[in-house]
Amino acid sequence: MSENLTSELNATSSCINNTIEDYQMDLLPVFYSFICVFGFVGNAIVISVLCLQRDVKSVANIYIVNLALADLLFLVTLPFWATYYAFGLNWIFGTMMCKISSSLLALNLFASIFFITCMSIDRYMAIVYPLRSQRRTQSQAIIVVLIVWALAIMATLPTFLFRKTYYLKNLDVYACIMDFPKKNYAKWCATMSLMKITLGFCMPVTVIITFYLKIGLHFKKYKGPVLNKHSRDRVLKIVTAIVVCFIVCWFPFHLLTFLDVLSRLEVIKDCNTVSLLEAALPISICLAFSNSCIKPLLYCFVGNQFREKFRLVLNSIKRLQSTSSEHNSFKKESEVREMEPNRPMDNMSSA
Repeated sequence: MSENLTSELNATSSCINNTIEDYQMDLLPVFYSFICVFGFVGNAIVISVLCLQRDVKSVANIYIVNLALADLLFLVTLPFWATYYAFGLNWIFGTMMCKISSSLLALNLFASIFFITCMSIDRYMAIVYPLRSQRRTQSQAIIVVLIVWALAIMATLPTFLFRKTYYLKNLDVYACIMDFPKKNYAKWCATMSLMKITLGFCMPVTVIITFYLKIGLHFKKYKGPVLNKHSRDRVLKIVTAIVVCFIVCWFPFHLLTFLDVLSRLEVIKDCNTVSLLEAALPISICLAFSNSCIKPLLYCFVGNQFREKFRLVLNSIKRLQSTSSEHNSFKKESEVREMEPNRPMDNMSSA
């Protein structure tokens, strides 16, 4: 998150900025805290509703639960990043927490887009090959989930290996940064950034767009009867909303990251442009992080069935509370009745 501050490691850079924008220290901790609270509550509700209703067995819901789980793993790191910015980019939690927090952030990036890609392919199969898709099993979906997590973890390994706390003399802080070899530092940064852009956005989005185009062509050509049309359209709306939300939230970050790569390779040499990129990157990160907070709202407002399940869960909780209160009141009444026959005997003995 702070690679743009390591200009002292980048000997090829002609534009050196030794300051931190004030708005980053004031705005980012507040924004990260907001995303953490609302995102955590929202994704926890999504997982609870789908699991308590025992509807997690469907392939689409298995992907949604794991997507929410990836967001939760990332959201628990936001208090550390909020503190990091509040202390002027001084990491006070040690090297291991620097590695873990950064890795969970990268893991969320890769796991989220990989699961969204799986959901898009699953919608394509359900719409274009409905009979074949009905033979999908929970075991097959779980195998896909394990493969996705394995790929996401592999893509995250470079972050875990290279993230360290590094003392920045110009800021007098211990920053949590990617500590690449000082020789060819800019090329290392560019390579890692291009890898994240390619694996974490360009390739998956290309696959997603391809399958959605195939779905569109299928709708245009196919005129026959449709199996489970209502259920199919409902799930398609949710998946489409998730895809659009992810692209809108993450595209500015990846675009600015690519431009930052060009500046490190000195393709972009104008210092005003470089300064603008450094100022805009934290804002794009906030937009990207907000994706984890927005997705639960999409399930609520786009998915009618999710709202119904949420109401059922609330009603079940209310029934449990009323049953518990009735049990407690009945228990108290029983205790009172057991004590009442003893009172005359007590009076006689006292007489």
